[in-house]
Amino acid sequence: MTARDEREALTCPPALYDLALSLLRAAPDGGPRRPGYRSLAGARPAGADPLSRQEAVDGIREALEPLPDDPAELQRRFDRCGLQDRHRHLVWRLVAALPLPAGRTEAVRVLARGLTRSGTSVPAVTAGLALLLRVGEPGDVEELAVLGLFREFTGPAIAVLDVLDPPCAAEIWLAVNRRQQELRPLVRAVRTGDRQAVRAELLAVPLTPRVVGSATARRMAATAQLPDLLDEYPADADLLAVAGRLLVRMGCSRDDPDDLLGYHDALRLYDTVVTRAALLAPTLDHAALLLSLALDLSSGTGVLLDWPSGRREELLDHLGRLLAEPRRAVADTDAQEPEQRRRARWLHRTGRRPFDLPAAPEGLRIEVVSGDPADRNPVETRILIDGRPVVPALFGLGPATRPDDLLDEGGLRAGPEPREVRLAEAACVEECCGALYVTVRRDGDQVVWENWRWSEATPSSRLPLVGPPARRFDAAAYDQEIARAEADCSWSWRARTVARLIKAGLIERPELLTRWDASRGWISSHSEDPDTAVVTFWYQPGLAAGKPDRPDRPLQFCWDLRDDGTPPEAQAAAALRRLAEEDPKSYARVYAGSRERAEELGFTWPYPT
Repeated sequence: MTARDEREALTCPPALYDLALSLLRAAPDGGPRRPGYRSLAGARPAGADPLSRQEAVDGIREALEPLPDDPAELQRRFDRCGLQDRHRHLVWRLVAALPLPAGRTEAVRVLARGLTRSGTSVPAVTAGLALLLRVGEPGDVEELAVLGLFREFTGPAIAVLDVLDPPCAAEIWLAVNRRQQELRPLVRAVRTGDRQAVRAELLAVPLTPRVVGSATARRMAATAQLPDLLDEYPADADLLAVAGRLLVRMGCSRDDPDDLLGYHDALRLYDTVVTRAALLAPTLDHAALLLSLALDLSSGTGVLLDWPSGRREELLDHLGRLLAEPRRAVADTDAQEPEQRRRARWLHRTGRRPFDLPAAPEGLRIEVVSGDPADRNPVETRILIDGRPVVPALFGLGPATRPDDLLDEGGLRAGPEPREVRLAEAACVEECCGALYVTVRRDGDQVVWENWRWSEATPSSRLPLVGPPARRFDAAAYDQEIARAEADCSWSWRARTVARLIKAGLIERPELLTRWDASRGWISSHSEDPDTAVVTFWYQPGLAAGKPDRPDRPLQFCWDLRDDGTPPEAQAAAALRRLAEEDPKSYARVYAGSRERAEELGFTWPYPT
């Protein structure tokens, strides 16, 4: 044994829990100033051989077989196989799925507590947390709260606290959140136990999408024990409005549905907010809030909560009656700012849509939902089977596909040949986190949805391993529903309708573009500029003659059509006439491709170097 080995053998590293306590005591306010303390243990010494993923998995499984009673023994096994801090995710998954010895719950609990309290490495403490997920008790909350403030253990500790003490889990989550500047005062108020201060700080948080996404909304509601706070201030309309906005944020389709479905007080909060909604003044903002809640309860993530029989329908009916009250009617001219006018028009278009669903829907139902323009939510094609929304139930990594892709070109129509249809894409992109697909085919007098699959670049434990069984629909009813959804434009704003009509015209008459060596691109309207229809097309010299030059280097053009106030049908017809008579490259602008190709073809590249 070398002198260095002797020194290391004689030097017992400190327990990470003790190190965590000492760091917290040194902090001015008992918490980290950045998103969790960066490290407790650090990497293994230089020169240690890195393990491959499979080697780490094999080492963890060997160390767990059999599960020892002595935490020090498991620590030694992990050390011998060379586990590093970066393997903590593998440790968490494998230990959390480990079958526990029958009749030895107390022994496992003692082992778990020994690992979290005296473990000297990140893998050992993580193993203890994974066991506490199964056998933890309320007495473990204090230690979990300490470990959760450190980055290596934040996720596992919060997962255990979500079971044992959800408000504490939320407090830890908020304490390490990146938006600490806005959220730290709320965390401090919660720690003091001053409920009046909690109310004041909750009202002070700016509820913009930048600050409060679905995860933050869930944690704010949980740490403030919001349903209890509403009961403490039963006539507080401002607090009620904040509670409603947090519910809307939790149900946001572009975020994780588990933020709403995992919020333990979701049913109680919905019940309180909706039943007291008459307290809210009849303003544009409050009308938009109530309608957003109704959209979620009718076809969004809120449908998937474990509702008592008939209660969701009762709340939805109550919202419908409130929004139908004459005093809550909003006129377009009441709002002076353009965004407020757009919200008012959205309310007029959408105000009755969530209340048109049948009371006990069966089979297939398609609802195109355009959310509150102020929240910049995407337009999505919500597909409900037997009244339950498919995308948040089966995917949950992004919103349902836009109607541009599913409905405008007949994407959901069923023919004799099987067709794979993308129902949703991850909020980033499919290449990053995947998409949800189903195969649609006609089988005699039935339409079959089968072979559900999830494409993903990075495997996610959130996605099911096996898709649902094939589902059969009556073909006549299916065709009728698809035709209804394709023809329904009542959800659409004016510029979006103009774009949809132009797109339909170009699908019917593709020669309007091909004669100019062009092919159709994206045609719609951005939520960021909903008063403009956008027509894009790809230019390839020689396309009209069937001999496109350099087809791998097309140049994209964009034509913006500002809403001029005339009927959408007239605007679309005028645009199609112009496409028939004038080369669109003469009035559209170069939008994408490459600078070299644009200059080669004689066009000005619009972007600076």
